[in-house]
Amino acid sequence: MMEFQPWILEIPILALLAITAVAVARVRDLWAAVMFTGIYSFLGASWMLILDAPDVAFTEAAVGAGISTVLLLGTLALTGKKEKPTTASPLLPLAVVLVTGGALVYGTLDMPYFGDPNAPVHQYPDPGFVEKSMHDMHGLPNVVTSVLAGYRGYDTLGETAVIFTAGIAVLLILRPNKDDDFSDADLKSSRKERKARRKKRKRGRK
Repeated sequence: MMEFQPWILEIPILALLAITAVAVARVRDLWAAVMFTGIYSFLGASWMLILDAPDVAFTEAAVGAGISTVLLLGTLALTGKKEKPTTASPLLPLAVVLVTGGALVYGTLDMPYFGDPNAPVHQYPDPGFVEKSMHDMHGLPNVVTSVLAGYRGYDTLGETAVIFTAGIAVLLILRPNKDDDFSDADLKSSRKERKARRKKRKRGRK
């Protein structure tokens, strides 16, 4: 039986990531941009899951696709849904992105190949983490997941608590102020005032 090759899923997911990133940058409807951002996070989480990193995939799905999408939608409720046209030239931001991307790609040239057993990360860690990971984590092949979820689980729990606290703080900031809410009487009076203004404009045109 033919062994499953991960690249069969990795290449389509990476292609969809690139297409989604371009869509986020090009679309002018902010609601659609938020939806594409959530899709991008889900695709990233799927790619990390294929790489045997379920802890990072879970964080990306929860924070990137979940909390971030809710916060962005809440922001759109307080602002407009269309992006305002910009008058500045896009050449300077494009140059900054190209230089930064080129520097990042250049930095990856010295990195070892994926899964290289001679990589420093595989040569110098505590041997106990590598030797006992399969047994302690009941057969989980990813040592990073074993360290994050098992050996330093309390530290990961603290990081999760920090993210949760930050999300609650942002929700409290975005919540509507009760002092700014209009009553039904205020809304009715404002509607009457708008109707009166329209009538005056029509009479002025006649």
